[in-house]
Amino acid sequence: MAVAATPHARQNRVYASESTSSNVIDRWIYVFMAVLFIAITFTGFVPDSLGKIAAVEAGERPPFPLVLHLHSILMGSFLLLLLAQTTLAATGRLKYHQRLGVATVMLAPVLVVVGFVLIPTMYHQIWNGMQTAPPEVQVGMQELLSLFNNIMLVQIRIGILFPLFLLIAVMARKNDSGLHKRMMFLAIAPALPAAFDRITWIPHTLPDSPLSPDLYVLLALSPMVIWDLVHTRKVHKAYWIWLAFMAPTSILIHSLWDTSWWQATAPRLVGL
Repeated sequence: MAVAATPHARQNRVYASESTSSNVIDRWIYVFMAVLFIAITFTGFVPDSLGKIAAVEAGERPPFPLVLHLHSILMGSFLLLLLAQTTLAATGRLKYHQRLGVATVMLAPVLVVVGFVLIPTMYHQIWNGMQTAPPEVQVGMQELLSLFNNIMLVQIRIGILFPLFLLIAVMARKNDSGLHKRMMFLAIAPALPAAFDRITWIPHTLPDSPLSPDLYVLLALSPMVIWDLVHTRKVHKAYWIWLAFMAPTSILIHSLWDTSWWQATAPRLVGL
């Protein structure tokens, strides 16, 4: 004769079910984050790139420099590697995850160097075009350069913090997997404004303020952060490390944004 389950046994089954669900989410949340970052990038860059390609074909703007194509390939590759690594980790294939991690680490320094080459290259392209443009067009291009000066602040932050956060992630890979996997996403997150700024149907504070880029980065990270808060009931140390660098650099960017000193200094940094 079947024996009715005791309240204690039923409670244990509930706990086991909740634990299993938590383990599944905890493995796949990072795959979701990788897909989310790729989706944000595609949403911002695909329509923008198609529009610019059409403008190049119509002779309305110069062709893209080679370094821009290289930067796009490297950044896309990094995001795809992030997706592949999180999928391998979620499915328990850690040996392949670790092997692929070597490619990610080797790709990162090249991405940083190309990024710093891209900034003056694009700046000079706009400046050179302005020299030969009609007077009425020069006004608009000067406004574009002023915005580029401000955006350079965000780009410099990316170039500094991306390798720093990635180094923390790599150093933690053997002894602290929790810090490692979170810092991988926190490293690339500061670069997301480049995609968000190109999504024209969402609200923006640009060009007046860099507030919206910062807020959209937090929004992009929110699924991972919220899950951690729900699952562990605390703020993981990875987020404190990230904020320790992001908060002061954000304050600095907001302080320098569109100031006369920065507008005069930025062109000198790119050799003008």
